[in-house]
Amino acid sequence: MPQRSVLSVLVYDGDCAFCTTSVNHLMRRLRPKCTVTPWQCTDLGALGVTRRRAQHELLYISPTGTVYGGAQAIAKTLLRAGGIWAWPGGALTLPPARWIAQGIYRIIATHRHRLPGGSPACAVPTEYLPGCPLATG
Repeated sequence: MPQRSVLSVLVYDGDCAFCTTSVNHLMRRLRPKCTVTPWQCTDLGALGVTRRRAQHELLYISPTGTVYGGAQAIAKTLLRAGGIWAWPGGALTLPPARWIAQGIYRIIATHRHRLPGGSPACAVPTEYLPGCPLATG
């Protein structure tokens, strides 16, 4: 059984410059109460997440172990930030905003290597991020 955290965990692709820049900006602006970590430096099994899923999308894991991906991970992060950010976070959890947000998220995720700050490495999942002892598979 996966271990549960007191805080939520936001897992992103640390080998993708676009993803890293986006998450850093998000964290500076919102300051949600969660741990932020690249999947390459994370014991994904302990979070109940597969490597394949972590390579595919941003993940938000609640303290109870519920996993949200893509646009819903962003919505949960906004909700966790509270204050004025909770309004758009809540809106993103409801249809049709939820469906639209997921579609937009998927387009951005698919083309992240072409976006500002992106690089060819953003498009190709890597085996590990240098310096991460947990990133052995």
